[in-house]
Amino acid sequence: MLKELIDKFYLEQEGRKNQLHFYITDAGKCQRAVFLKFKNVVAEKTDPRLLRIFEHGELLHRNIFNILYRLKIGVTTEVKIPEQELISGRADAILSIGGENYVLDIKSINSMLFRKLMAPKEENLYQIQLYLHYFKIKKGILLYIDKDRQEIKEFIVQYDALLVEQLLLGFTQLNKKIETNTLPVSLFDYPTNWQCGYCQYRQICDMAGKQEISWSDFKTRIQLADD
Repeated sequence: MLKELIDKFYLEQEGRKNQLHFYITDAGKCQRAVFLKFKNVVAEKTDPRLLRIFEHGELLHRNIFNILYRLKIGVTTEVKIPEQELISGRADAILSIGGENYVLDIKSINSMLFRKLMAPKEENLYQIQLYLHYFKIKKGILLYIDKDRQEIKEFIVQYDALLVEQLLLGFTQLNKKIETNTLPVSLFDYPTNWQCGYCQYRQICDMAGKQEISWSDFKTRIQLADD
């Protein structure tokens, strides 16, 4: 009884939001999933358990912010990137340590993943590189927190102009596909990629196949199949 009420609360809080621009957190994500979100495709509901996990991660962020303030490190938290057309985003913090500025990005993960973590996760690296680009800062810190044991690992990241150029090109190409109603190809390692296991658009993706396809034609195919 109570579980159902709590789950219902989280699902109602999630809601549906129209996506009008890219977010920095879309870097490294499946382009097909981002495309479908732009097209307001009805996705499967997120598991309320995952929503509670996300909320717990936010609480860990707040705790780190509080510690940074108490350490009297020059810190500005939740900083939006300069406004521009293609991408929107908000960095966790910008720090000043020893007279040098850093972009801080905090990630909370479970103990199993934390123990295996020897280098930044690829998608996290992409995101912090974009923050460095838009804030014109040369160094960043990826801070990983073990949600279960509260251990911490950090990785110092140097700005990589070539990587950022490739990421921005990817966003530009995806934006063109959205404008021309062209559903992108699936991930090259679909369906074994870890993103596929959590994807809210998995059923739609399965129906579309692996190759690029006209979104208009595909929608017609779905409607005929439903009739």
